[in-house]
Amino acid sequence: MGRWEPNARERLAEAALQLYSERGFEQTPVAEIAKRAGLTERTFFRHYADKREVLFAGAGHLEELFARAVAGAPEAAAPIDALAAGLEAVCEVFTDRREFARTRQAVIMANAELRERELIKLASISAALAETLRGRGVPEPAASLAAEAGVAVFKVGFERWTAPGEERGMARLLRDSLDELKTVAAGGLQKVSPGAAERD
Repeated sequence: MGRWEPNARERLAEAALQLYSERGFEQTPVAEIAKRAGLTERTFFRHYADKREVLFAGAGHLEELFARAVAGAPEAAAPIDALAAGLEAVCEVFTDRREFARTRQAVIMANAELRERELIKLASISAALAETLRGRGVPEPAASLAAEAGVAVFKVGFERWTAPGEERGMARLLRDSLDELKTVAAGGLQKVSPGAAERD
């Protein structure tokens, strides 16, 4: 096989996700991923450091995009509004990727090691956002609190977006989650009687 394989990275990611979903993450060796993709193990390791990285390869780009959008928000924007700009920006990463994201989410939730890795990714994003907010003149602890809140909004919105049967767009769900946070922070959340959520 030649040194250049068209779409090798994407083919490996697709094959890995299929196998993780079918067999489980722990039960899937790199050799099987490469075989499913029609590539070699050597090619796999040219693109990914290990089989976990297939699931987290885009984390750095997501973090950079989020932080850059927050940094670029209007100077007068409140921290929560700067974070809203970041949330809107990250939606582009997931355009036409809902089914991939759903499968990935299921694989991660089924494995403790991967859940831990996902939490590390979110913590890194939070740290980057806090640093960005401090750079905008937001003092501590407000910068860290706002950053953690922004990541929480992303996490909750993302989980809603990947839920089975969900058809609403990510941007809308992130906006809704942010609005809910603002309502909670303002003390305006109403208690819901048992069973009301199911009726909605």
